Amino acid sequence: MKVLVASLLLVSLVLSSCFVEEAVATAAAASPPSPMPPPGFCESKCAVRCSKAGRQDRCLKYCGICCRECSCVPSGTYGNKSECPCYANLKNSKDQPKCP
Repeated sequence: MKVLVASLLLVSLVLSSCFVEEAVATAAAASPPSPMPPPGFCESKCAVRCSKAGRQDRCLKYCGICCRECSCVPSGTYGNKSECPCYANLKNSKDQPKCP
């Protein structure tokens, strides 16, 4: 009886470790960390991006958040989001585009 319990415990430990390794590998592959942009990068890029915005303070805030998360900002004052897919794909809590 003791041998049976011990072998079942060993088998369950081996199986659970396989699932944990797979889950960690999947999570790491799903969201690779983006490198931090150099100091001043986001501020200068967002200043250009938000230069024609009606609510500059809000535009600069969200552009900065998106830039720090994605390490890129699309060129121009509007559109061109295909240049930075991460920036284009970020959504707010209402499932609307987060980045200006």
